[in-house]
Amino acid sequence: MWPRVRAESGDMRRVVRGFWGPRQESAEELAARWSATVERFAVLLPEAVGHAEWAWRTVPAAGAGETVGTDEASLLGALRTAREADPWAAANGTSLRLLATGLADGWKVELAALAGGTPDSLLQSLVATITAPDGASLPDAALLTVVAEVWQPDHGDVSDRTVTAALKKEAGFRVGTPSVGWVGYLSKGRAARIPADLAAERVELPTEGVLLTIASPGDTAAVVEAYEALRKSGALEPLPRPMKRPML
Repeated sequence: MWPRVRAESGDMRRVVRGFWGPRQESAEELAARWSATVERFAVLLPEAVGHAEWAWRTVPAAGAGETVGTDEASLLGALRTAREADPWAAANGTSLRLLATGLADGWKVELAALAGGTPDSLLQSLVATITAPDGASLPDAALLTVVAEVWQPDHGDVSDRTVTAALKKEAGFRVGTPSVGWVGYLSKGRAARIPADLAAERVELPTEGVLLTIASPGDTAAVVEAYEALRKSGALEPLPRPMKRPML
């Protein structure tokens, strides 16, 4: 059982992310990943809907969205629609955004992915943005575990604006490069570079990557310290450009 972290006033927004390099995938493969993601997130966030059922709508770049089911067939249709609307999708990947509807007061859950493409300079990604009311229970490590196991990224993290600001100011972090938050994920090759004395709880996942629980939400000093140690060890080295593989 993963620990659940209580959201505190002023700290109610989570961003759960995974990034990887070029990996060509069919719409059917992406639909399977999407279906597993929304179904597992629903299990982890029961407070978001109360006694209602989860429902999702697409958020296209232009035009009105449409309701979409969580089954692979419905998501396959949404992916094909998104791909047909984007002339760059074949090369860069299929971009799809889903917004949960009918949630309890104070909750917002949005998932966005760019996946299935093979660009040599644009990372593929899955980003979940979760807003919760005061006192809500958020299973940060479990949410990142879903992203890691379903999407098999090169690296990932759970953070918020406060963490990002601290990393930029105190550690020279640049947006678009690997990072960690209160929780981080490193693929097998990166995990091999984790310093032995890093102060973090480690869990090896079926992907052979490692989930790192570094600090409690709000403890940016510990995140900055871990980030600097991991960057120094090479665990957060960016994928070489032009990118030729999904993971380090």
